[in-house]
Amino acid sequence: MASLIGETVFESNGQAPAPSKDFYQLVITKKEVIWRFWKISLRSEFRNTNPGELRETHKEYLDDSSLQAQIATVLGANIVSYTLNLCRGNFDYLERLPDALLLYLILYLDLEDVAQLSQTSRRFEKLCSSDALWERIVENSCDTITPEMRALSKELTDLQDYTDYIT
Repeated sequence: MASLIGETVFESNGQAPAPSKDFYQLVITKKEVIWRFWKISLRSEFRNTNPGELRETHKEYLDDSSLQAQIATVLGANIVSYTLNLCRGNFDYLERLPDALLLYLILYLDLEDVAQLSQTSRRFEKLCSSDALWERIVENSCDTITPEMRALSKELTDLQDYTDYIT
């Protein structure tokens, strides 16, 4: 499973809360936490300000409540919680699998389990409601799918798309 983890484990970026226009980037690698920042200002005293970068080991980051507070202000408390888990070595391997493989695995779940899985994250909600998944579930459940059935499915999908468009 460790081979699923690349050098960069997590990356996120964002803008500081208003009225600030400053831009920030957080990168978690296998060995360190990198916090980059760019001062964005129309004021002449800040025009020549160079971008900054702070690098800490995972252990240093776990002890640095000041940096954690700064990250929480820009990216949110959930990101801080997630990064703390990453720095403790708690990796979410399932989130790192490609969509095609996850769709293949989801096919083996009962329909009730698919519904519950769809409520765990945005990514799984998208996968569990994808046409690709449901087409394969229907194909696996039905003995034969005739060309007429495919045509009817296409018509219903087009009608739903049109209905969504006009509403």
